[in-house]
Amino acid sequence: MYRALYREYRPETFEEVLGQEHIIRILKNQLSKNAVSHAYLFCGTRGTGKTTMARLLAKGVNCLNPKEDGGPCGECENCKSIKAGTFMDVIEIDAASNNGVDNIRELRESVKYPPAAGRKKVYIIDEVHMLSSGAFNALLKTLEEPPEYVMFILATTEPQKLLATILSRCMRLDFKRVPEQVLVSGMSRICSDKNIDVEESALKLIAANADGSVRDGLSILDQCLAGGQTSVSRKDVLDLLGATGEEVFLEITDLAKRGKVSDALLLIDKVLADGRDVRQFIKDWLGHYRNLMIVKYLNSPEDVLGISEENAVRLKEQSDRLDMTEINNAIIELSHTMNEARWSTQPRILLELCAVKLATGNAFARTTPMPQQAAPAPAAAQPDVPVAAPAPQEPAKSQAAAPQPQPPQPAPPAPPSQPQAAPAAPQPADEPDDYDLEELWLRVFEETENVRASFNLLPTKTWLHSIKGDAFYILADNKFTGKYVKENIDTIEEAMARLTGVRRRALVMVKSKDEEAAAPDPEAVKENLQNLLGVEVEMK
Repeated sequence: MYRALYREYRPETFEEVLGQEHIIRILKNQLSKNAVSHAYLFCGTRGTGKTTMARLLAKGVNCLNPKEDGGPCGECENCKSIKAGTFMDVIEIDAASNNGVDNIRELRESVKYPPAAGRKKVYIIDEVHMLSSGAFNALLKTLEEPPEYVMFILATTEPQKLLATILSRCMRLDFKRVPEQVLVSGMSRICSDKNIDVEESALKLIAANADGSVRDGLSILDQCLAGGQTSVSRKDVLDLLGATGEEVFLEITDLAKRGKVSDALLLIDKVLADGRDVRQFIKDWLGHYRNLMIVKYLNSPEDVLGISEENAVRLKEQSDRLDMTEINNAIIELSHTMNEARWSTQPRILLELCAVKLATGNAFARTTPMPQQAAPAPAAAQPDVPVAAPAPQEPAKSQAAAPQPQPPQPAPPAPPSQPQAAPAAPQPADEPDDYDLEELWLRVFEETENVRASFNLLPTKTWLHSIKGDAFYILADNKFTGKYVKENIDTIEEAMARLTGVRRRALVMVKSKDEEAAAPDPEAVKENLQNLLGVEVEMK
């Protein structure tokens, strides 16, 4: 019967384990001195050898002919029985499917009985973080003070989910991601053993996509060999992977940086033709830019990002070629695209448009400064007279923005060709065409989303209709949205002031969904309300 490579080549001795020398050294030392712990906690990402190491430790404490360094021989009857899974004193429990209190109570009852064939009864509990709180509490006392002939080995990919009371009762050993070169060397030996001719570049590509997981690497290699061919090239691996690994994001980001629009679109077409989901691709590309930002500021980002050292080096090299402004703009553009793609029936078009914007530099419109009010005209006739810069004024005081009187100082007469000109006072932009209203409204919520997370729901329910004089007009989809906007009007006014350079008051109007959005006339609305209600109305 055929067995998968990761099962067929599962290590049977410590020497065969890849990339975990620090843990092997600890376990061998404890086995040789007969000073093993009563409980271990093996932590690490998938495919790094946690269950394999647990079985090797179970072999070590039950081996009939241990090696001088304490490791199991792998040849005695007990070692062979443990390998076959028939050894009565090694019990493997899947906590994902046996996570209740009753399952742990059965375990506590079985602990009372001594081993039948070996020196130690070993309980290997895989994915231990899946146990319920009640099961954890039921296990605590037994885990802390088991009989001398009992050993617990807990394995998990998410140690942060374990109770502190469990962590304090175990010897914790953290498994590292296996370096790519070690993976390449291990897979090369397997291919040599099976008489498979494989290119080194193909093995490096497999190792890069395995991202430090031995099992993932062997699974990809297994798929490459499943067709029955006796040779494997880099092209074969690319065809199998569908170019959806980390390399595709490195490549498309590099194409966008160099302005290769056609190549970027062709790469997107190839990725989607291979079956990649459009929305997931946008999300993963956004995550790639986030990784580029992280590696720009961290010296050792592997643990934070959960990637191999080699992939961290590749990210660092690309991040060095991008400045923070480019990364920031790409994150904003991809976030906007991902938000729009959620509701679009044609998300591919949005992805392609985003790629074109990133490659042509047009993706940065959202982060360019908004139009500012006109600056005072230079006083050409008074070049030598110092004039204090006017302080920022409220819109209502804009008429008093003339410069303060200065002490009389001698000044040369103005040239005849230059008529006397007084400094122009700054005036707010009165015409709505001075601003892209839709773009400005989006910028308002980008400015305020850190203040109130619930603001990100407003752009679809409100509109910036116009800006006139010292006021701007907001249309709300319904009265509840209008009420919410009014409750936070100060925050919105401050954001508008920062973006436009002029402090204006906000007027909120509620628009019926069945009505056209007409320009609101505050005075007419005020008069109508007063006539209708018979009371004085104040517009805010």
